Amino acid sequence: MTHRRRFACDDVTPTDEAPAQPPREIPEDIFSTAEIPFPSERPLNVYAFDPSLGKFVGNQMVTHVRYESLEPGPIGERFAVIDYDGSQKTFYKPVNLDDPKLLMTHGLTPSEADPRFHQQMVYAVASETLQRFEFALGRRVRWRTRLDRSHAPAPRGASRRLGLFPHAMCEANAFYCPDAHGILFGYFKASRTNPGRNLPGQTVFTCLSHDIIVHETTHAIVDGIREHFMEPTNVDVAAFHEAFADLAALFLHFSHKEVLVDTLQKTGGKLFEYKLKGDAELAPGGTPAIQSQLSTENPLIALATQFGEAAGRQSSLRSALMTPATPDGAKEISTKIEPHERGAILVAAVFDAYFTVYGRRTFDLFRIFRAGGGSVDKADLPAPLANRLAMEASRTAEEFFTICARALDYCPPVDITFGDFLRALLTAHLDYTPDDPDRIRDALMQAFRLRGIVAENATAFSEDALFWPKVVRGSLRVPALTFGDPNGLTKEEKDHNGDVLRAFAVTHADKLGFDPKAGKIEAPSFHPMFSTGKDGKLYVSMVVELVQTTRVPFGLGIPGTFPLRNGVTLLIAQDPPEHDKRPDPRVRFVIPKLYRPEREERVRNFYIASGRATTQPTGHDDDKRFRLNFALLHAGV
Repeated sequence: MTHRRRFACDDVTPTDEAPAQPPREIPEDIFSTAEIPFPSERPLNVYAFDPSLGKFVGNQMVTHVRYESLEPGPIGERFAVIDYDGSQKTFYKPVNLDDPKLLMTHGLTPSEADPRFHQQMVYAVASETLQRFEFALGRRVRWRTRLDRSHAPAPRGASRRLGLFPHAMCEANAFYCPDAHGILFGYFKASRTNPGRNLPGQTVFTCLSHDIIVHETTHAIVDGIREHFMEPTNVDVAAFHEAFADLAALFLHFSHKEVLVDTLQKTGGKLFEYKLKGDAELAPGGTPAIQSQLSTENPLIALATQFGEAAGRQSSLRSALMTPATPDGAKEISTKIEPHERGAILVAAVFDAYFTVYGRRTFDLFRIFRAGGGSVDKADLPAPLANRLAMEASRTAEEFFTICARALDYCPPVDITFGDFLRALLTAHLDYTPDDPDRIRDALMQAFRLRGIVAENATAFSEDALFWPKVVRGSLRVPALTFGDPNGLTKEEKDHNGDVLRAFAVTHADKLGFDPKAGKIEAPSFHPMFSTGKDGKLYVSMVVELVQTTRVPFGLGIPGTFPLRNGVTLLIAQDPPEHDKRPDPRVRFVIPKLYRPEREERVRNFYIASGRATTQPTGHDDDKRFRLNFALLHAGV
């Protein structure tokens, strides 16, 4: 294709010598470079951990979120920061991140005293968390828009935008609230007797804790993907919510390169050490004389340090390795029922596997280092080795986060247990990475076994027995299902797919394990996914929830009923055309959690034991008592 000249000069030939020519019409320039493209990212200043670490290596960092035009708040496409102080009954002036002065400086400088930075912090970290999940899942995450099927949907646009309230209340709490369609962050006074690195009685803001923001945003994301995980039908459900949110926050630590390199150098490459040695040497058994000799908590495996210290705990709120890989550690699964304590068992299992794989991938680097005369007994590693180890640790952390995020699509739609999550992790990893050179699946299996976590109904402790079984190829097909494109489905396509899936569930109820007479089968969610395999092929699939709800009386002289939900998760694949004809989509996996008399009894007993059976319903919402209340859960109630 020939491009016309972009520049032309006027003809200056004398008029008496110029040939007579008609005026030339200049065509429209469709190749103009005058249009300035929008940037792809917006850099914003944030705390990597929280204000208590001050200017500790890498604590004040710049994160990069997807660029979008923002209204003051900030208010964007996916989040709206609403800074109303519930205790002071006042609105704080919203920050305008599109102000040219702030665009030039990556937003406001980190500050505890400026509410506008608080607004910037929650927007930036929540946006980064959502982006990581959407990248891992290969699709757009939508927020939950109603509490259950009996409620009307939220106003138009609610599925796109979640509210963030940085100063919602004067309380040592932060929680995701479906009723408010947002996340509420509190602020409180630090302990006066044991404040840690805080001043006695100083105001601590939960909205400035990187970990707390990621944790609460993850609760909202999980609720948008699996709405029935909000129903605590067994002792693992609330614990799973807490553990999964902690995993998302902790794995993000390993993307902070400066902190990662510093920790590697101070631990001799042993990232799982609880304590970091001080900068100045201390004789064995000696007493620290100066602050440089004090050991500090490893920030990579600690969660919400400022919050924990301000509450008088003398340490972080939680840690990645709170349950040891010992026979005593394996017994804790039978005794711990408080959601955070029980969730810590799952977190420890996943991080045990992570550190095991990290060790396998870096073993050769340490061998080379020792062969050159280096000693790993010394805490101070050379910078080139620390940088190389940091790359491996960060890559492995991102891979484990992706496995955990994708495993959500391989969980049953209701009544989640730790054993279900183990099977989902293994199956998701097999599906995306059939070859497993670093034995990630074995590391996960052994780590879960050492914490006493077993998969219900598994016939043996082996990979083949723990994988969810595949459906015989071509035995279940879903004609007329529409997959749309990577940007999502239109409303017409969603309505069409809903009709197709409900009709499919009725037609194949027996094969799927439903009782056609037990009630209507709903399709609460269905999400197309697009991914590229290692073979370079584009894989098009859809994850579908099918759920049947029955009302079951409590009996035993207790009035009322409770919802018993039975369901399956379908993973449906759209194969490429064959002989110029596109085959009907086929079901690859049917992941069930179906009715059994013993399961009905377990759910009934758990509701009774947790006080939900005797709770008097309020107003019209009888089933609200059967949903998690994060405000009470995070307050320790």
